[in-house]
Amino acid sequence: METPGFSRLRRFVVAFTALVDAHANDESTMLRDGASLLRTLVAHDDWLPPECGAADPDRYQQHLLWCDPYERFSVVSFVWGPGQQTPVHDHTVWGLIGMLRGEEAEQRYDRDAVTGHLVATAQTRLRPGEVAAVSPSIGDVHRVRNALSDRPSVSIHIYGGNIGTIQRHVFDPEANDCRMFVSGYSLASLPNIWRQL
Repeated sequence: METPGFSRLRRFVVAFTALVDAHANDESTMLRDGASLLRTLVAHDDWLPPECGAADPDRYQQHLLWCDPYERFSVVSFVWGPGQQTPVHDHTVWGLIGMLRGEEAEQRYDRDAVTGHLVATAQTRLRPGEVAAVSPSIGDVHRVRNALSDRPSVSIHIYGGNIGTIQRHVFDPEANDCRMFVSGYSLASLPNIWRQL
């Protein structure tokens, strides 16, 4: 008999692969139907391997849970210790964020049409079970932080590519500056979601 964790994550990967097979070139369908699949996954907090949900005292963690063999999508857990946050950054591909535990605060940015500078716009909070989307077509630049000061927060992200290998941008809105970066992953191994006990 297998644990719920193996079956939940495996069923999600299989369903998301089928979605990509059918609709990879239809971003609106990917975001809508993918959000529904992700919402089902993060409705349960009994499946994430402990090492993929552990906070680091120095910086937030990005753990690869699965990458499609053709790199059409990746599944990643983000772990935020108290007070940890990202720089302002983009993704260059569509993405879905599902809150598994804790709470995440997001600050979005848009480019001012006159000056070309990034300006802060909407602020949102994501709570367990909730899902949000990013994409160059709907808004792709933001800063994310753990909204809780006393415990870690964990979110599950799905991206339209192998996000740890994609060249992206980090921004300094005050200096109107940006630089390229590739995020990589915090762990060197993937969880074995195919093992059956």
